[in-house]
Amino acid sequence: MGDYWYLLLLFIAFIWLFIKLYDLVKLKPIIPFGWPQYLFHTILLGLIAFACLVGIRGGWGFGTRPITLSNAGEFVDTPDQMSLVLNTPFSIFRTLKASKLDVLKYYSEEELKAIYNPVHLPADTGKFKKLNVVFLIIESLGKEHVGSLNKDLDGGNYKGYTPFIDSLVGQSYTFTHTYANGRKSIDAIPSVITGIPSIREPFVLSVYSGNKTTSIAKLLSDEGYETAFFHGAPNGSMGFSSYTHLAGIKHYFGMNEYQKKGDTDGTWGIWDDPFMQYMAETMNTLKEPFFSSFFSLSSHHPFRLPEEYKGKFPKGPLPVQEVIGYTDMALRNFFNKASKMPWYKNTIFVLCADHATVSYFPEYQTTAGYFSIPILFYYPAGDLRGKSDKNVQQIDIMPTVLNYLHYDKPYFALGFDAFAKRNDNFVVNNLDGGFSFYQGDYLLLTDGKISTALYDLKNDRLMAHNILDKTPLVAEKMEKYLKAFEQQYNNRMIRNQLTVQ
Repeated sequence: MGDYWYLLLLFIAFIWLFIKLYDLVKLKPIIPFGWPQYLFHTILLGLIAFACLVGIRGGWGFGTRPITLSNAGEFVDTPDQMSLVLNTPFSIFRTLKASKLDVLKYYSEEELKAIYNPVHLPADTGKFKKLNVVFLIIESLGKEHVGSLNKDLDGGNYKGYTPFIDSLVGQSYTFTHTYANGRKSIDAIPSVITGIPSIREPFVLSVYSGNKTTSIAKLLSDEGYETAFFHGAPNGSMGFSSYTHLAGIKHYFGMNEYQKKGDTDGTWGIWDDPFMQYMAETMNTLKEPFFSSFFSLSSHHPFRLPEEYKGKFPKGPLPVQEVIGYTDMALRNFFNKASKMPWYKNTIFVLCADHATVSYFPEYQTTAGYFSIPILFYYPAGDLRGKSDKNVQQIDIMPTVLNYLHYDKPYFALGFDAFAKRNDNFVVNNLDGGFSFYQGDYLLLTDGKISTALYDLKNDRLMAHNILDKTPLVAEKMEKYLKAFEQQYNNRMIRNQLTVQ
């Protein structure tokens, strides 16, 4: 009261004002209700209910998900300012059933760093290469749909539904086993751009979404890069504009910025083909070097095509495969246009999916198959061509690109450099509270506390034989790394240590 005496005076003034206002209220006898009053109040009830629904969700369109704590990020400059925007009742409501992580103490800090350390140090003294960086995140592009990555399917006759991506595979660098870290679109952005996977619930919906993070966009922006994000849905859809703002991306291009009329699909936003043409033109106005990321939307339920493209693409056994053919064409048109731009050959492209989707072949109707997506690194003017027998995940993209550019400062990312020669790297997914943990040829499944199964994916792709009891030493080694990952993830989330201190 001594330090903030003026607030005490303000409090007294408000109390006096409320008393005076209360005295102005005069009670009147209740008017009897007839059918006009009942009708009016019924209509009013419907209008208020609709207003509450729109207010709680943050909008009424298909592309709007209910707003949460991280949506405050759109209106602040740093995560620690989000509490200035959020109000207490909303915060309590959104966190009542939120998952809380527990502090873990499997290893001492020295032991933990020796097993698994998410702080990346400069690997060499090579000069920092200021290449443009473009991430292309494709909706629902499961690895199953890419023919060139599945030459063993259907007796070797499988062609897939992505002829352009097939041609890109031959000019890119990829890996034998590539996985998403989550099963939803909202899981993908933090994984790809920030190197942070979702554990138990999407990171951007968690109580830790206000933590300070390190993104590839922020690191490159500090090196003089211009940064942009493209998504053809209404601005604010999926909370992307909030998260990308917190991730340090300066420019957001969505439906609001797309001026041409008549190119919407009526559900999610602008069709991929015209929006990707707009993206190529807009990127041509960015100052080099630049970082740009794109998130597609056409290959999503209800799987519709523009009228002029109906019947133009092969229809597979799954409805998503026809519209994936359309998005593949949109990618071809984008690269055709981009290849004529002056920045094209000075750009490294990374193509991946946000997550996999429903599957047809039994090889993809497994735990590993549910997370399998393509991840391609393409550098038109470089030597990034080939394929390694390695496990790679979305959170590996950020450190892989930064190390390829010879980024010369320490940074935080929970993934690995996919081009490094180390063989102890791993992939982790979280599903319904349990973990899927990939290392070498093996996949270990846990229920969150104990291991429940171990599979040799090299010799048992269909995951028909649980060998946990037969190979306890393999499971023990994998559990060691998984516990180290959990301890780093949990403790750093709780302590807000997702950056280099």
